[in-house]
Amino acid sequence: MRILIVVPQQDHASGNWVTARRFQQGLEKLGHRVITLEVTLQGEASFQGKVIDFAPDVALLLHAYRSGKPWLDNARDLMIPTVVMLTGTDVNHGLDDPQQSDIIQAVIEQAAFVMLQNPIIATAFSRNRPTLATGLKTVPPGVILGHEIFDLRATLGVAQVRTLFLMPAGLRPVKGAIGLLKIFDQLAANGASFHLAFCGPLLDEDYGRRFRAEIETRPWASYIGVIPPEAMAAAMRSADVIINNSISEGLANSLLEAATLGIPILARNNPGNAALVRHDVNGLLYDDDNGCLRQATRLLEKEYRLQLSRPERSYNPDMEAKALEVILMEAFSHRPKAQIIASPG
Repeated sequence: MRILIVVPQQDHASGNWVTARRFQQGLEKLGHRVITLEVTLQGEASFQGKVIDFAPDVALLLHAYRSGKPWLDNARDLMIPTVVMLTGTDVNHGLDDPQQSDIIQAVIEQAAFVMLQNPIIATAFSRNRPTLATGLKTVPPGVILGHEIFDLRATLGVAQVRTLFLMPAGLRPVKGAIGLLKIFDQLAANGASFHLAFCGPLLDEDYGRRFRAEIETRPWASYIGVIPPEAMAAAMRSADVIINNSISEGLANSLLEAATLGIPILARNNPGNAALVRHDVNGLLYDDDNGCLRQATRLLEKEYRLQLSRPERSYNPDMEAKALEVILMEAFSHRPKAQIIASPG
């Protein structure tokens, strides 16, 4: 089967791209021909031509709005069956945004199926949006750990005796990087021995400027830019705690990797994070800033962190790929009888 994955144009270290690459690798391993095309929200004039040239049997749209809008504008008339993977941004923000809601609903309605990987969000979506969830499918998440070497402590110049917190996330308001700095101000005021590091692509220029201005005033914090996805596992192994301070989340690849590696997690309690973090088992959840400070203080103790170091072995990329294959093949089997394009013989 010829499978097209459509992903929003972003830094290739972003979560959408990490997921797209993992899907492509898994589906190719199963014998399918797969390509990934990135697209801007406006959609390039060449996008439709690229789709026609590849002649996919089925398309997987990662992000209902940012991939779905250009698909509606440029490729809907090609009558290619689609599966739409909803992101946390789609569910938590887009469907309530007057500028995005109608488009997301149209994308879902034209799709053979809509897909989620977070069971908590899937349950809530079915309950709150029953008319949009009629074709809902869930796929268990997988993880592929990279093998590149990256010595995070050496890069930062942080000694082993200092507790190293790492927050991997793209710099944009929903991820809460500036808020985390302000929370950790109190930890620093208490004389704690720690370092707080951030890594990830710059996704919002204004927010990025404000974040850099804030971090320059704090010697106990660093921003190290983008760590290549293939090196993220090595970077995490150097850290003592992985943090997610997102206001809302879908299913963060960084937390999937941290859970798989057995690195203790400190995460804001939202449906995206709660699906991965078992409180007081492989990490700690918090509901507000005071809770974050309280739980971060607990994680300064090495003995307690060792108790939370419990690698999760269930995020199997092969199982993920097989479940995804079943959905895509079912979507293909329900394709319209008269298609405008046909796969080359």
